[in-house]
Amino acid sequence: MYTICFVEDEIDLSNLIRTYLERSGYQVVSFTKGRDAIDYIGKKADLWILDIMLGDDVNGYDIIKAIREQDSNVPVIFTSARDQDLDKILGLELGSDDYITKPYSSKELVLRVDKILKRVYKDTPKQLIKYDDYTIDVDKRVAFDQKGKEIKLTTLEFDLLLLFVQNKNKCFSREEILDSVWGKDYFGTDRVVDDLVRRLRKKMPLLNVSAVYGYGYRLS
Repeated sequence: MYTICFVEDEIDLSNLIRTYLERSGYQVVSFTKGRDAIDYIGKKADLWILDIMLGDDVNGYDIIKAIREQDSNVPVIFTSARDQDLDKILGLELGSDDYITKPYSSKELVLRVDKILKRVYKDTPKQLIKYDDYTIDVDKRVAFDQKGKEIKLTTLEFDLLLLFVQNKNKCFSREEILDSVWGKDYFGTDRVVDDLVRRLRKKMPLLNVSAVYGYGYRLS
């Protein structure tokens, strides 16, 4: 799974874009302060999305300079409310791969991310996740048992499986699972989470999914 580092000081926009990227299959590390983003540089990042104008003393240009000191290849997308040719030229000169002007649609940003990642990492082998005797093919969205037989999972079941195996030992509340699997616009009881977990356990009994009383679930 690709890791996207997203730097945006508008919290509502940051949460919205993070949700869209995660639902598109990406791992997202988000920052609202430029200084925190710079402190993260050197850790796993397959692509950076940088807002140019941030609320602290570090802006997007400062961050890309720090990134390029350590990695000249990782792709970077700039976002900005400023639609000036000079800003775009400066961004390109500093090593950005794309520039998108605010306001932008979440779908447009995800499409640009997809395009850049496919271009940059076109030779990257497919990602397989191993859990116990199970093998999960993230790209094809299929899971196999110890004999190599495909386990028939619904879209929601696979989304829940992916959430758990990519965040092993992390405890999720029912609300967090609802937001991640069904989406933030879902309206209904959170008891559907219990039913989905039950169905996933039945199909994949080796999954060590435990209930956290009064809160949610954890895969260990």
